[in-house]
Amino acid sequence: MKDVLKAFYEFEKSLVQFHSLTINEAILLCILGEKKNDCKVHLSASDIAQITGFSPSHTSKVLRSAESKQWINRTVCDRDKRKMYFSLSEEGFKKHSQLKKLPVQIPDLLKRLL
Repeated sequence: MKDVLKAFYEFEKSLVQFHSLTINEAILLCILGEKKNDCKVHLSASDIAQITGFSPSHTSKVLRSAESKQWINRTVCDRDKRKMYFSLSEEGFKKHSQLKKLPVQIPDLLKRLL
């Protein structure tokens, strides 16, 4: 267990060093960066929490962080004004593209798990 945690720590350290983002922000960018039928993905916070397995409070924290870095846009639902949808901004798409292009050091232990 200690080795797995250390491997994740090393992986996140590499993400921060090369891309200036955390593993949770990278997961968010990858989820929102997927295109469906050439359309941008718009997901609610609860959708994101369900996909990632994050708690609602942790999802909110990651969304706030990505929003403060201007990687995501927030839009209000037309039918329910209490509900917000999130999508990648232009900066978010650039960061997502950069994340896909530049290599990240994946520790050997994690490579074996993939």
